[in-house]
Amino acid sequence: MDTDVMVGFGGKQAWLAVRDGDPARVLEALGLRDLGEVAWRAGLDLAHLTDDRVAVTPPLPGARGTSWVLAAGRYLLRPDTVVDVVELSARLHTEVQFFATHRVTETHRWQRAVDGELVRTFGYVGQTGDVTSWHGDPDPAERSAGLPAAFTAEETTVLVGEQDVLRVADGWSIDPSGLDGRAPGPLRVGAAD
Repeated sequence: MDTDVMVGFGGKQAWLAVRDGDPARVLEALGLRDLGEVAWRAGLDLAHLTDDRVAVTPPLPGARGTSWVLAAGRYLLRPDTVVDVVELSARLHTEVQFFATHRVTETHRWQRAVDGELVRTFGYVGQTGDVTSWHGDPDPAERSAGLPAAFTAEETTVLVGEQDVLRVADGWSIDPSGLDGRAPGPLRVGAAD
């Protein structure tokens, strides 16, 4: 395992970023059973190809000089899975971010909560051109992704793609598509019961 190589992800995927997180605590907060350690490629493949597994990284260096634990998997995209960043951030006493992107339906979302307070949420469905959620003001990372400073359904046109989600993730925490090099440790995999 000490020669394991990190593997990037992001397309057709959902993930959480937890500031200064602990992988075991993240799995517990998500209500997932800890299945143990696994190599990066195997863990991310499992999380991407199944809808009941989540791969959790060890702490990784990221934005604002802080470490981030990422939890990724199709499980987070399931209609019956509730990902409440506000509740997670309160439970973990930190910042929690949620990202989702699916290039087939052009559905893209991001959310951010800090210590139980919702800071920002944005959702977009490209097939219809609809903004499905908007709370808070866009920050510089979102503005660089092309979001306007304010939104009104009658007056604002928004066009967001997968690369924009990754750009916001990079500004807020970590762009997971760029993960490469020697892994700082194995992934942990959690399973829904």
